[in-house]
Amino acid sequence: MPGEPKGWTYLSLLEACDNFPYDIVPEEIYYQLYLPNDDQPHGYILPETVQKMPWTSHFQVNHYQPRSVTVIDSSGGKDTGGAVNAAFQELINICIEKNLFHIIDGKHSEPFKIVSAKYPAHMERFASALFGITSQGAYITAYTMADDGKMKLWIGRRAAHLYTSPGMLDATVAGGIQADSNPLDTVIHEADEEASLPEDLVRERVRSVGVLTYLCVTGANFPGEKGLVIPDIIYLHDLELPSDVIPKPHDDEVEVFYSMTVEEVQEALLNGEFKPDSAAVLIEFFIRHGIIRADNEKDFIEINTRLHRRLPFRSPRY
Repeated sequence: MPGEPKGWTYLSLLEACDNFPYDIVPEEIYYQLYLPNDDQPHGYILPETVQKMPWTSHFQVNHYQPRSVTVIDSSGGKDTGGAVNAAFQELINICIEKNLFHIIDGKHSEPFKIVSAKYPAHMERFASALFGITSQGAYITAYTMADDGKMKLWIGRRAAHLYTSPGMLDATVAGGIQADSNPLDTVIHEADEEASLPEDLVRERVRSVGVLTYLCVTGANFPGEKGLVIPDIIYLHDLELPSDVIPKPHDDEVEVFYSMTVEEVQEALLNGEFKPDSAAVLIEFFIRHGIIRADNEKDFIEINTRLHRRLPFRSPRY
């Protein structure tokens, strides 16, 4: 695992996540997604996606600047959220049946909330990136403290069969937040499912410590469509474990867990061995724990700024 650094810095690792340009006018490049009875956009859609998408009569597509895709409320205001859900589900079903988009992978996925909507609405997780919908995840960084005060972190290695970042290092626990869930319930569920950590222990010890926000554009290392715009929100949790508690893979998404020193994790980060969003989570963890500081990191201010980008769409409330 350790080796010669491959030219990564903490800032360049964050730029791999927060890589949507700051100096463009999005409306000039993308179609904006609108929901019924709402004058604020909810996503940026690539022109190539608009052209390829098998739009139904429940969508209105405007090809003149500013370009837009608007969901039509087929309920006439009686059940706007239900109409939005049905419109997206019908469209996604067609995409799966015709196998139109690589990112959907020819299969259905769990419902994820459209967090910027003013009313309850959702769509399938795999398809959400095609519409630029804000993604939500919840992460745990688990660690132990030795008697001499030294910290060791529990780091997972992703299974080789996963769609994104196969075989790369990862946070201890991570999961997307489903439509009917919240950050705390998500990490409790994922801690058991991915790391065999019992619910009672996690509830007692886990601490909510903040949130990351960034705006990602899928690139060369992404297996699906390139250029998709994904606003991302990550809810952060720390979990100090007793020395006799050892995370163990429970499902087929984690190959193995390593107990790594801070120095080993830093080296693996700068070698580019971590899944990009997990790298951001660990950089933020090291800042909060006084490991990355203004006196030892020249890009300290820019790093902190890039960890908390203002997203262009309405933020969720719990």
